[in-house]
Amino acid sequence: MNIEGSVALVTGANRGLGKVLAEQLRAKGARKVYAGARDPGKISYPGVEPVNLDITNAADVAAAAKALGDVTLVFNNAGVAPFSPLAADASLEVARAAFETNYFGTLRIANAFAPILAKNGGGALVNMLSALSWITFPSLGAYSASKSAEWALTNALRHELKGQGTLVVGVHAGLIDTDMVAAVDAPKVSPEQVAAAILEAIVTGREEVLADETSRRVKAALSSEPGPYL
Repeated sequence: MNIEGSVALVTGANRGLGKVLAEQLRAKGARKVYAGARDPGKISYPGVEPVNLDITNAADVAAAAKALGDVTLVFNNAGVAPFSPLAADASLEVARAAFETNYFGTLRIANAFAPILAKNGGGALVNMLSALSWITFPSLGAYSASKSAEWALTNALRHELKGQGTLVVGVHAGLIDTDMVAAVDAPKVSPEQVAAAILEAIVTGREEVLADETSRRVKAALSSEPGPYL
């Protein structure tokens, strides 16, 4: 699929990877880029159209789908990463918040825009996953669980939407150098590198993106003994 001439929706586009994706889409010739955010007033970079879009809000998603009927590319980028132990009093609330955005929000966008993609020739649906879809850190148990569920959701959507010609892409990466993990002192991949890998996958028709060495190493270790889970 060509990026040039496409019409894209990027959720969580007010900063980080979402902002970079929107910028690279425009640079590669996308005809229109809708930049979704809970506060569209924070989107001020040129060449994109801000959209009021909280993916946890069913009314917002329905309104966006009604207004953006020309979309051919959907990027499920919005997400949350709560740092909290699971064996704690607040763990249920933390887990619900992670799943409401990372799993149910992604599903809500997919449900709303799948018919639009079908009408417009198939297009592509991109879900931003994580290397933590496969492994878990103690302080990110709820996030890892939600991303594992989102990975399973992505695989299911790939089967379901194949008949309408929609490419479903799952993107895995370790730490991306954005505000979300600014306090973490560890090697990080740039959002520019991740965005470029995603757009290349769309052009070449690849269904999975391992955007950095961390994601490639984690996936390769899944079948090893004792495995990466210990």
